[in-house]
Amino acid sequence: MFRMHISVRQRSLGVLYILGAALCFALMNLFVRTAGELPVMQKVFFRNLVATFVAFFMLLSQKEKFRIKKGCFKYLFARASIGFLGVILNFYAIDRLNISDASILNKLSPFFAILFSALLLKEKPTKTDLLFVLLTFGGAMFVIKPTFGWEVVPALAGFASGMCAGFAYTYVRILGKHGERGDMTIFFFSAFSTLCSLPFVIAFYEPMSAWQWCSLLLAGVSATGGQFFITAAYRKAPAKELAVFDYSQVLFAALLGFFFLDQIPDWLSVIGYIVIIGTAVAKWLYHIRRDSHPHTKPVPLPDENAETNETHGSERTDECAETNETQESKRTDEQS
Repeated sequence: MFRMHISVRQRSLGVLYILGAALCFALMNLFVRTAGELPVMQKVFFRNLVATFVAFFMLLSQKEKFRIKKGCFKYLFARASIGFLGVILNFYAIDRLNISDASILNKLSPFFAILFSALLLKEKPTKTDLLFVLLTFGGAMFVIKPTFGWEVVPALAGFASGMCAGFAYTYVRILGKHGERGDMTIFFFSAFSTLCSLPFVIAFYEPMSAWQWCSLLLAGVSATGGQFFITAAYRKAPAKELAVFDYSQVLFAALLGFFFLDQIPDWLSVIGYIVIIGTAVAKWLYHIRRDSHPHTKPVPLPDENAETNETHGSERTDECAETNETQESKRTDEQS
């Protein structure tokens, strides 16, 4: 009885932490948007600079410090380069779409992860999982609202950012299987993104007002806070039980966009939100029910999240999910 009480308490804390992470990443989107008319690379640089410093000092306090596991460098590089492209596309979408639309398109990453895990990890998805993927992409079309004009480009960028995140999170899982630390994965990605965006900042730097400096630093702080919350969440409960709550970021983004940016999603976008989030909930219930039947042999599937973030960010989400599921609490983030 006591152990059951502890389990319920741990799960409740995990849900609270994942909600905190979703709020932080929604705030990151808001601050990226309120920074105004600045080059995307300039925003990417400052967002990752904060995370780099935090991850640097976390590694500095560890025994292994900056040592990379043998054979993991190529996977770190692949994760960082694809994740970097995903962040650029996500920030481009945030600057030109309702932040709730950009958030929901980036949240397609878990469904893309199913496809990429089948290719890279040979994890065969079930027919039901493929149906979930098709439903989700159908919902995304309501948000993108395909046309033959240039106005569809930002929505396509948001869609592509979710694809990049799903690809990156698959490499995070590969790194977890090789025993690489989540903190090293986050540091490598953040430092790589900071260094790659630096030449563009130097070449095309635009002077910033005090408010723009404040907005970009707050974006970095919010993203880092989201990473800490996600780390705590996946130490308390497994990914399959928490992933669906990460979609609350869309609700937070919609509320922040309404109150601070006067943004109201159109009815087609709302339909898309309902389809995508409804599919995520159905997928969550499907796996919970399947795992509750011991006679049913589960098929390995990719982790649901993603640090997102680390747009987000995100991206930290699946790092922590993987380290939690492979070694209990081996331990990230950052999606994102």
